[in-house]
Amino acid sequence: MTPKIYFNPGCALSIYKPEMEVAILDFLNRNYKQTLLHKICCRHEPQLDGGSVIINVCAGCDKRFSSLYEGISTISLWEVLDSLDSFDFPDYQGLKMSVHDACPVRGNAGVHQAVRNLLGKMNIEIVETKFHGSKSVCCGDDFYPKLPVEKVHTLMKKRADSMPCDDVCVYCVSCIKSLYIGGKTPRHLVDLLMNELTDPQEYDLVKWHEQLQDYIDRH
Repeated sequence: MTPKIYFNPGCALSIYKPEMEVAILDFLNRNYKQTLLHKICCRHEPQLDGGSVIINVCAGCDKRFSSLYEGISTISLWEVLDSLDSFDFPDYQGLKMSVHDACPVRGNAGVHQAVRNLLGKMNIEIVETKFHGSKSVCCGDDFYPKLPVEKVHTLMKKRADSMPCDDVCVYCVSCIKSLYIGGKTPRHLVDLLMNELTDPQEYDLVKWHEQLQDYIDRH
């Protein structure tokens, strides 16, 4: 039996740009395989048959779905797009950009490579920070609420300062907030692919995490 394939945009992207999930799902169905939308948060039982595959955007979703629930496997949207010839990549004409690799996929070299392959296909020149890939350092967000907000902001600035370029590619919505607070210009990979600007939106850490928790509780 062919495994069922689902696309889960993740809580953060659904809050950030809900219209994106529609565009991505439509692309996958036209250019990849039959794909169903899955909106249950990765912190809850996915309620899927064994053998199901979840395509994800969020690094946290990738880690939780693949490690917490038996019989469920994951693949990142970045790996899927990198495997296809049908995506219309925008041309950024040699724009120099650093990359911040998200903590939950620190050990997933396939995701790191796919992200960089996609940036290359968009004619973006990557200037790596010292700590990237498997040696990546947290953007700072994971320390909230374990540490006071002021100390979290200090860690965010430290991570942002380690980036050689002002423009920093991220593939986690919370990393958008962190790099913005740290003084850089975050560019979410899904925005780059769709030729859109990245909007930090709500970056007050308390309010942002309240938004996330409300979405998690409802999904």
